[in-house]
Amino acid sequence: MAVAADFSLGKVDVALTPQARFAEFLQTKGKRITKQRRAIVDHVCGHHEHFDAEQLLEGLRRTPAGARASRPTVYRTLAEMVDAGLLRKMVLGGRAVYEHDYGYPQHDHLYCTGCHQLIEFSSDELTRIRDAVAARHRFRAESHRLIISGLCFDCRSNRSRSRHQDRV
Repeated sequence: MAVAADFSLGKVDVALTPQARFAEFLQTKGKRITKQRRAIVDHVCGHHEHFDAEQLLEGLRRTPAGARASRPTVYRTLAEMVDAGLLRKMVLGGRAVYEHDYGYPQHDHLYCTGCHQLIEFSSDELTRIRDAVAARHRFRAESHRLIISGLCFDCRSNRSRSRHQDRV
């Protein structure tokens, strides 16, 4: 089977901005969008990198609007953003990592267990395999999550060099 050369992510059109979708979600739960929640959502939506709660706290402290968001508020808001479908939570190496979910197409990840780099990719071949397996089991697949763990080129190269130096 030939593998596509382009594994880049496309774009998904959405009806609401992430901020509007979150405000709508909170309203259905009888909650309101506070200044701190708004600062958190704005900060998260202004960056596309994968992040953990501590990295988010650090980034918020550098902004006037986010500086007042407490640690419990950040953790609570992250959980609410996951529930609202804005973020996806992954546990990698015992650490909760978040990524944008709303407005982003189905995609998968390569995770380096050495340097903890997370590489996103999209593959039509994987989607076809998923759908074929689902059809074989009379199952309708709606999405999937695949994280391939291993070592990136740099970590393999560094490990190889250190082993060579140990033998000398």
